[in-house]
Amino acid sequence: MSTTTKPSATTATGPGLTTGTLVAGLLAVCLAQIGLAIPATLNGLFQSDLHPVGSQLTWISDAFLLPVAVLELTFGLLGDLFGRKRLLVGGAALLAVGEVVSATASGVHQLWAGQALAGLGAAALFPTSLAILAAGTTSPAQRARVIAMWAALLSTGGFLAPLLGGVTATYGSWRWSFVVVTVVAAASAVVSARFAVNSSAPEGRSLDLAGQVTIGLGLFALLYAIIQGPTDGWASPSIVIAFVLAAVFLAAFILAEKHAKSPLLRLDLFRNRAFAVASIVAVVGMFAFLGTAYSVSIRLGPVQDQAPMRTGLAFVLLNGIALVMLPVTERLLRTVAPGLLLGAGLLLIAAGDYLAATLPITDTAFTSLILPLGLVGLGFAVTVSSITATAVNTVPVHLAGMASATTNLLRDFGFTLGPAIIGAVALSRAASSFSESLSDSALPGALKGAGTAVLEEGGPLAVNGASEASPKLADLHPLAMDALGHGYSIGFVVCGSAALFSALLALVALRGRAASREDSSEL
Repeated sequence: MSTTTKPSATTATGPGLTTGTLVAGLLAVCLAQIGLAIPATLNGLFQSDLHPVGSQLTWISDAFLLPVAVLELTFGLLGDLFGRKRLLVGGAALLAVGEVVSATASGVHQLWAGQALAGLGAAALFPTSLAILAAGTTSPAQRARVIAMWAALLSTGGFLAPLLGGVTATYGSWRWSFVVVTVVAAASAVVSARFAVNSSAPEGRSLDLAGQVTIGLGLFALLYAIIQGPTDGWASPSIVIAFVLAAVFLAAFILAEKHAKSPLLRLDLFRNRAFAVASIVAVVGMFAFLGTAYSVSIRLGPVQDQAPMRTGLAFVLLNGIALVMLPVTERLLRTVAPGLLLGAGLLLIAAGDYLAATLPITDTAFTSLILPLGLVGLGFAVTVSSITATAVNTVPVHLAGMASATTNLLRDFGFTLGPAIIGAVALSRAASSFSESLSDSALPGALKGAGTAVLEEGGPLAVNGASEASPKLADLHPLAMDALGHGYSIGFVVCGSAALFSALLALVALRGRAASREDSSEL
């Protein structure tokens, strides 16, 4: 089905970027990132209040991330076709509804539903906010400045979320965190409706239904298998079927895009080396970052049972540096080769992760986290801006919406993989370590049996929580805590290795290449 919508006066070649559009776009991406980051800061409270078992805790974060990863390309297309302003308004409104459902949740399943609705709204906000800002720029320097600001507000949302979670949890309830996000979402919808200037880029775009269906089903099946695999077993029929369906639908997506008159994603974009490398780094590098953030939230929350404000301060280190770095980042985007910038940022993330892996789980001092998390945060500040700039700046202006949607999808796909894979690796290792330690211990047989029963029912996090709360199981607590420490140390090593791989790829593949549109002049 094709569209004959004509470009309006406010298309990508329109009157330039107005202050109202700038404020609306930046507020929208900040809101979306607050919604994305909030659940990770509250994991300890979810564990103690709602008592999730197995992969249920991971699904609270991934219920938000899943629709974001699956639907960002579709929303990028809808914004190009029908106007980006209405998506900013509608996305913020839907996110508000989802947070209301989450705030009133009486159990983990309602919380999943609320986060899924909020994630659907964020799926519209992430690509649309970047596209509406990029479409209004009139020079490379202005675009670099706007992209740096967009990335900084993305990170601002990332560090405001844990502060919000820490304050509301300390002085009220985790439910109030979602109430505050609802208020911010309502404000974002009003600002976008009142001040944003609409833009679109419908030329050559159409509702590629085959592409939307196949990519949506393929990514959903893949992420379901990765998230649920540790609980159901990797060889279980449901997981095997999910992986097979993922392969089938993703292959069908590639075939559909090759034959579509107006594809959802132009596969020839990946012929541009800078765009292709940025796409790979967006997945692997952002997996490393959010896997790190998830490991930190579990370490400080469910494992060490530290105050929510402590988790909030840790996330300030991870995300807040990007805002402080804004003037420097903007200059680096204009003056430093993209490969060098990407590589340097990812090397900092890797260094921080490897340092974090050496911290004993019994070390509860916040000062021990400052250096490793500061390195990861500094690396993220550089990396997220350079990934976005490399991808968006190397395609023609009329493909900015597609490029921004693709980059956001891949980045958030990496984000989704972070909690899923690190949770699977860390908890599997922790369960094995706890079982071995319990078997080798001199504890009474009855206590060993109780520990094994809790482990089989709820996993090592459940053992850690139950042994801390019950005097009868107190002797199990050191074993459970040590096992979880080993498990999440391996998680940090996995994240660091992913960042290191991405750094080497960027340094080698993008060596000496400038982020310009010359490589894509034929598109």
